[in-house]
Formats: sequence, structure tokens, C-alpha cells
Amino acid sequence: MQKALFHLTSLNLNGIRSAINKGLEGWLEEARPDCMCVQEVKAQQADIDKAGLGELAGMQGHFQLAQKKGYSGVGIYTRHTPSEVILGWDRSEFDSEGRYIELRFDTPARKLSIISAYFPSGSSGEERQLAKYRFLDGFFPWLHALQQERDFILCGDINIAHQQIDLKNWRSNQKNSGFLPEERAWMTRLLSDQDNGRTPLVDVYRLLQPETTDACYTWWSNRGQAYAKNVGWRLDYHLATPALAALARTEHIYKAQKFSDHAPLTVGYDFSL
Repeated sequence: MQKALFHLTSLNLNGIRSAINKGLEGWLEEARPDCMCVQEVKAQQADIDKAGLGELAGMQGHFQLAQKKGYSGVGIYTRHTPSEVILGWDRSEFDSEGRYIELRFDTPARKLSIISAYFPSGSSGEERQLAKYRFLDGFFPWLHALQQERDFILCGDINIAHQQIDLKNWRSNQKNSGFLPEERAWMTRLLSDQDNGRTPLVDVYRLLQPETTDACYTWWSNRGQAYAKNVGWRLDYHLATPALAALARTEHIYKAQKFSDHAPLTVGYDFSL
């Protein structure tokens, strides 16, 4: 009998209450992922409690929410009880924005984490682009240090299209946030062995689908006919330590599911929690 895969979904909700109104819970009951990492929850804990969203489709939710109402916020829904919940990573600027939650599923034989992260967008102007660079500068050593002690899969809206094949109109977007040379170089460094003694992380989707173009997009602008014409970007990722990435077997981008301006991305891994 074939062993069941562990299905891990990442989805930017663009507002959890909006996504629920668009049918998210029914889809989850049908798709039945083992775990779902969400970004842009855009709710306070009182809102989640009032709407009964602390649990979805049999999965228990854990959250790091932004102090600012209607802004950012990340969460992880899981069918398994974590051994530890880590909220935030920088203890200052970005923790107040609700951009990082890590669930640890440790046993005597392993140390394993699942992370939901929401990288800043710089598209609103120079001030936020500078904040994005501050995030990237601090987050790189954080991930490196974490990798020294445990295996992990980071799911999230990275707000960076890494390569030309990761967005439709790469030529006209070379000076736009999300495809700037500095952002792409950061991703290249993270995913390649450019630092002595550092093992690169793995872009799991690209491990399984190294050459897809139009099929790889996970986000479409609400302007014009971007979704209808599939003028998209690949902004949502699974970034994993090599040992876990090697266990990835299947991937699927649910483009037809319109719970937000992002599509759910699910990867099936050959392990269990």
C-alpha cells in the first residue's frame, strides 16, 4: 500500500474573512491538506474568534497578527499539535507587522519546522522598498542560523519573482518592486552556494518544475485583464532545507480557485509529522 503524502498548502488570503466568503472552507474540506500556511490574514484575534476561524476544516489555527488593523498577519492551520510555536523573528519592526510564525514538530529523532512568512512589498513607494531591504538583510542570517539547528519548510508570499520565467512581462518589470536586481540577487544567494560553509535552501516548486513559465504563476494583478490573460507572477514559494526538499513528490497551483488575488500552492512530501 502506497504511503500517503503530507500535503502542505501556502496561500495569501488577502483577508481571511474575504477568502471564507469566497468558499475557502469548502475547498479545504474537499482538498484536505495536512497543513496550510496563510498570509495577509488582515484580522485581529478578536475578529478570528468572533467569526469562529480559529479552526478550519478540522485544522487548528495558530497566528501572528499585525498590530495595525486590516493589515498583514500570518498563520498556520494544522491537523497536528506542534511541540512549540514561535511568533516573530526580529523582535522589533517586522514582528509588529505580523510576518512570521513557525510551528515546530520535534521528536527525539528530528527537529522539523513549518514556517509561514509574508515578505514586505515595496510597490507602494521608496519607503516600503527600503523596509523590504531591511527585512531581507535581517532575514537571511536568521534563516541561516535556523538551518544550522533544524530542517524546515518556509511557505509564503515572498513578493519576489526570482527569474525571468517567473513572471509574464519580465522586460517591462525590471525596475519594479518584486523583480528588482537586488531582490533577485538575494534569492539567488539564498538558493545557491555562494557563501563558504552555507548549504543553500531549495525552491521546491522549481525542483519539481524547473522550466514552467505560464503555468507557474501564483499572483495576478486586479488591474485590467491580468487573470483572464494569465499575465501573472510567481510570488508564492516553498523554500526548504535540502533533506526535506528531497522528499517533495507532487506540486499543484490551484489557479481556478479565486479566494484572493493569489492561488493556493500545494506540495506533497513523503514524510509525516
